[in-house]
Amino acid sequence: MPEIEPTAELHEGFSEPGATARPWAEVVEVLSTSEMFWLSTVRRDGRPHVTPLPAIWLDGALHFCTGAGEQKARNLESNPRCMLTTGTNQFRSGLDVVVEGAAARVTDQAQLQRLAAMWKSKLDWAFEVADGAFRDPDGRLPIVFAVTPTKVLSFGKGPYSQTRYRFMA
Repeated sequence: MPEIEPTAELHEGFSEPGATARPWAEVVEVLSTSEMFWLSTVRRDGRPHVTPLPAIWLDGALHFCTGAGEQKARNLESNPRCMLTTGTNQFRSGLDVVVEGAAARVTDQAQLQRLAAMWKSKLDWAFEVADGAFRDPDGRLPIVFAVTPTKVLSFGKGPYSQTRYRFMA
């Protein structure tokens, strides 16, 4: 599935003079090469929950997996809206990215096969595909989610900039 190119808008109030909107290709590069992301979800009682995890960018969405009984999976069951963030821990260089959207369960066998191959090549995590989920070498069945962006923000450093990417509905 081809990626939809969003419209980039520089927020001048949060950007240095002379800064320009960062190209979407730079954001895709960060999403494609980053290994660790921070997933933010909301518990049923409204308290936030944040946890680091690896994610894979494929077909215009971020994909991650988790055990069905883990807090993040339970949170997404009641409220699929979430955010994934990644970037650098550097103050003066790099590009930080925030992806907002709703997590949807991935059960398509062909898509899961593609994702399992990417997890192996990028992270050296071996997953088999079974019953609409992954199966790890210990026999656990992590479920897979995809977050298609509804809103993306990038924060450039050097010069400092904030860019919002709008996706056509």
